[in-house]
This record gives sequence, structure tokens and C-alpha cells, in this order.
Amino acid sequence: MPSHHAARSLLAAALLAACGLQPLRASDLPDGTRATVAILETTDIHSNILGYDYYKQKADPTLGFERTATLIDEARRQFPNSFLFDDGDTIQGSVLADWQAQVQKMPCNRELAVYRAMDAIGYDGGTIGNHEFNYGLGWLSQVTGTPMDVAGGTHMRCDGPHFPLVLANVDSTRDGKPIFRPWTMVTKDIAVTLPGGKTGKVPLHVAIIGFTPPPIMQWDKRNLDGKVVADGVVEAARKYLPQIEAQHPDLVVALVHGGLDTAPYTPTLENAGWYLAGVPGIDVMLLGHMHTEFPGPRFAHMHDVDAVHGFVRGVPAVMGGFFGKDLGVVDLALDYRDGRWTIDKGRTHSEVRPICAKAGDNASCVAPDPAIAPLAAKVQQAAVAYVNTPIGRSEVRLSTYFADEGDMSALAVVNAAQRDYVRAELPRLHPELARVPVLSAAAAFRTGFGGPDDYTDVAPGPLTLRSAADLYFYPNTLAAVKTDGAGVKAWLERSAERFNRIDPAKTGAQPLINTHYAGFNFDQIQGGLHYVIDVSRPAGQRIVSLTFDGKPVQPDQPFIVVTNNYRASGGGNFPGLDGSSIVLAAPDGTREIVARWLQRHRDIVARDLPARSWRFAPLKTAGPVVFTSASGKAGIARSDGLGDIRELKDHGNGTATYAIDLSR
Repeated sequence: MPSHHAARSLLAAALLAACGLQPLRASDLPDGTRATVAILETTDIHSNILGYDYYKQKADPTLGFERTATLIDEARRQFPNSFLFDDGDTIQGSVLADWQAQVQKMPCNRELAVYRAMDAIGYDGGTIGNHEFNYGLGWLSQVTGTPMDVAGGTHMRCDGPHFPLVLANVDSTRDGKPIFRPWTMVTKDIAVTLPGGKTGKVPLHVAIIGFTPPPIMQWDKRNLDGKVVADGVVEAARKYLPQIEAQHPDLVVALVHGGLDTAPYTPTLENAGWYLAGVPGIDVMLLGHMHTEFPGPRFAHMHDVDAVHGFVRGVPAVMGGFFGKDLGVVDLALDYRDGRWTIDKGRTHSEVRPICAKAGDNASCVAPDPAIAPLAAKVQQAAVAYVNTPIGRSEVRLSTYFADEGDMSALAVVNAAQRDYVRAELPRLHPELARVPVLSAAAAFRTGFGGPDDYTDVAPGPLTLRSAADLYFYPNTLAAVKTDGAGVKAWLERSAERFNRIDPAKTGAQPLINTHYAGFNFDQIQGGLHYVIDVSRPAGQRIVSLTFDGKPVQPDQPFIVVTNNYRASGGGNFPGLDGSSIVLAAPDGTREIVARWLQRHRDIVARDLPARSWRFAPLKTAGPVVFTSASGKAGIARSDGLGDIRELKDHGNGTATYAIDLSR
């Protein structure tokens, strides 16, 4: 019996035949022959197969691959000539993914749930994102069905996705060969229109080449160090494009799990898409990793980028959002001239199609594809049961609605758990550091970026593993670094870039939050430290008071700071953090450390948590200082000691504008 993917391919061929399209050879096509081909993209699905919020235990129609599948079906009806590719960060990022990878590992002969769902609608290829490496090379090797000659890999060919995965810039240190095939050719018959109006069908040969962010070597050092090496995106493209060109493809599509950055190029550049577009031979570029949309306003002022029609340095490109919220579509107009297909850029454009037509309006979201949910039903049931395992209770509400404004209730649990772990482990591993003060840094991972439900909110009462997963969203491992007072201050200055500079004399409203600086990079440090942030000052000069145990911190004063493997290895570009200062790299996931801490402290009260460590410098402003959070939450701010916050306007979509009085 053919696979669903094969069945769809046979159906497509049958439809072309039914339309009376005559098979042609490309060499027989006259100049002026035209075709329209859609390149469809999903990216950063993060195993959100279903529209479900595991932390709030309710359906969420604003995300989920089951709804993206509906958009894919609609696009295929609109574009009979289409190719569908996935741009990575596919197998990690949800409770369901953690359940399959860490709790109830699947056997070799069973396909990962997210790949089963993708196979149900049929993909033509995909690449590997940075988060694919989070569970280790053994798991990646198994679930992708890719034998790898690396330490910890598997030589068995397990049940992976039924479409090719390509990755050109990661090689094994054992044999110097790529751990995935770097590129492959995908061929489909497409309908074409000849100059006289007659129609026919002809094979279109599309080469795909994949790239992952080179900083994986820092971010997942524990899983990758000594096992693989990562090349720069541009270098890898130049290495393999001659091989591809020798096979005479009609199009070359780059699947780059990265976004756009015009900072000076280095082989470790995280978002190298802008530079990749400048490499001759790339016809179309699919982007990801940044959890945003292209074309879109975020890139409106970037040099040589058309953020309306979707071109990067003249190359058609798209980045289709994240969590299954969107579908990327590149609408390619092809002209056949001089024996080859060329892209008519005047008739080509890209767009991002959301599953919800209107943000905040759940009624505007498309219906899910009914074929998807049954494929994940059993593992979904197990994942939901898993996160409801009881581990304790809390008298304190732990939320991140106002984490940017100083509510540290949720972060305090993470910081307490991290600090206790290192204070217990470090003396055994490094007796010489036993007397060095231990601080802990944590950032709120859920601060509304994904909408009004994208906040941590653990209500007083019973705590479950779901609570721990809500408090610590990512499957990072714990790491501790050795630094000094100057390093701590630089760390905090970098974190304080989360805020815009506020002009006290301005009478109009001023937004407090710098939305170009990710909330997960706003580290807040606890453990006897106290500091003051002056948002009227320029970035880099905002920490105006810094004390430890009530005394001013000295620049050469030694400290151990506990964080996660991502930050300790250079994630977020924090000064002095590049992996070289790590003194403890825990084998344990931070989420599991938090869960065990909650189990030991069975009844959490306020005194169990470290006190708030920072405040804003008093600042009287002529106009309001505003920010956005979930609506109707001002009472939470007051109960957590932030009486200087008031709600100004409910937007009617679950969010509201708030004002903060910085003079208090």
C-alpha cells in the first residue's frame, strides 16, 4: 500500500493527466513558455501538532500544525504546481515532544508524532534547526531515520520522516562527512502554458540544500562538542553549490534555519540569510529561527531587502512564523528562455498566511485538518497525564504578566532551584570555589510574544509537573560560570537593553519595552544581589547601584552565576559569556531541577523564595510610560507589590495597555 505522500503524488499525476496535459521534455519547450509554481514553507513548528496549551490545559486555536495543514491544503488547491518544505525546529518545543524524547522514549521502529502528522499531508523535504540538537545526536539520529557515524549516534536506520532531510553545514569529527545529506534533488511534473496557449506537463527539478545556525556548537556544547563541527552558512553553500549545478537543476532552494542580519559576516553568524542570498546560485530562500514573519515590517528598513514583496538581495524569500501559526508561500512566476527556467521577479512575490485571519479573534482561525489529531491522540493523552503529576503546592501566585516591570515571583522559583543545585554540587567539583558567592540568573520565557495567553501563570494551590514546565519553558541544561563584579554589571547592562530610553520631559506616551530585544534575554539575577535600573540613561549605563549583601560590588569581586547552557555558551551575545568561563555543566535539565526543588519544598510560601533584587530608579515623567500585557491583570501587579501599575485600555483581544509610574 503506498504511503499517504506517495498517494498524493499519484493523485497529482492523475489530475494532470485528467486535465489533458501532454507530457513534454524540457528540451522541447519553446521560449516564452510559462508556469506558476508555489514553494510552501512551514518553520519552527516545535512539535505543536495540535492547537493545545499544555500549561493552561485547554484548546488554543491560534497555533498548531493541524491548522497549518488546512492552509497547506488550500494553497495546493490554489497552486496545482507546488512544493512543500519544512525549515527546521520541528522535533522539540512542546510537552508532547519532551514526553517522547525524555520520558517514554520511542523504539526505533516507531515514527515521531510530529513526523507522522507531516507525512499525512506529504512533504517534499526539510532541514534541521538548532533545537533539533537539544536531545542529543542519538535521538536526532533515531527519529530522523539517519544513521550517523558520531559518538552517541546510531548506525541503525530507524523509522523517520518519509521525506528527505538536508543539512550542509554540520560534519562528523570522525570522518569529516556531513551527518545528513547536504542536498538532494526533488522532481515533480508541473503544468506549463506554451506561447500559443496550449498546455502541457514537464518535469521540474528542484535542488534543496539545508543550513542550521553555526552557534549550535555553543548552545548545545554538551551534546555536540568533539562529535561534530559546524561550518559557516556561506562557506557550506559555496562548497556544495558546484555539485548541485553539475546536476543541472531548474531551481535551487535554500532551506536556511536562520533569519536576516546585516551585521558583519563571520562563519558563526546566527542569522546569515542576508549573506546567503548574495551567493550566486541560490534561486529561492526559505528562512526561520527568528519566530517572526518575512515579508513583514520588522525588516522594512534593512538594506537591499523588499519587505513587502519578499525579496532579499533580489532572491525571493519567505519566513512562515512559528508554532504552526502561519504558512509561508513563495508565488514563483517562471519563464522558459534559452533552454532554462528563469524567475520573472516582477510577477513573483512572497506572503505569510496566518491560520487566524485576525489576531486575537479565535473565531477567525481556520478549522483543523481532521486527519491530524487522531495520529497524535495516544501520545497527546500520555503527555497531558504526565504534566498533571502532582509534586507539591504553593501559597504564592507565580506569574510573568509583569516580569519586565519587576514581578519576580515566577523567576524566584527558578533562581532558588538553580542556586541550591550549584551550592550543593560546586564544592564537590571545585573545592577551591566553595567560598565564592553564588548568584542565579533567570529570564521570563513567556512574556506575551505569542499573544495574550503566552504568559506563565501558576495559581496558588496544587503544583504539578505542568507547573514546572510552565515555570521553565525550554529543555535547557543548567550551567554555572565564574565571573567578577565587573562581569555581573556588564551582564545586567546587557539585560537592561530590554527597556527603551525614557525621556522625562516628553509629554506623549513612551513605550517602556524595547520589542526588538527578546524577553528571554532579560536576565534577572538574585542571591543577595540588589541593583537599580535607570531607564532615562543610555544603554550600557543603566545600572546605577549594585550591591551584594548590602555592600557595593567591587569590579574584581569574584562570583559564580548560575544560568543555562544557552546563555553560558554565548546565546544572546552577553559580554564575557562564550563558554570559556563555565565551571559547572550539569547533566540535568533545568526544568527537572526546578521540579525536584518544588518536590522538596512541598508547601511554597513567600519566605521560601528570594526577595526581589531590583527596582527602577525613581523617574518623574511628563507623560505616561506604557507597556502591553494581558488584560485584567492589574490586581496581580498590586498583590505582588507593584502598586505603581494601572490598566489604561483594554484592546478587546486579550491584551491591554498599562501605565507604570516610575516616580514611586
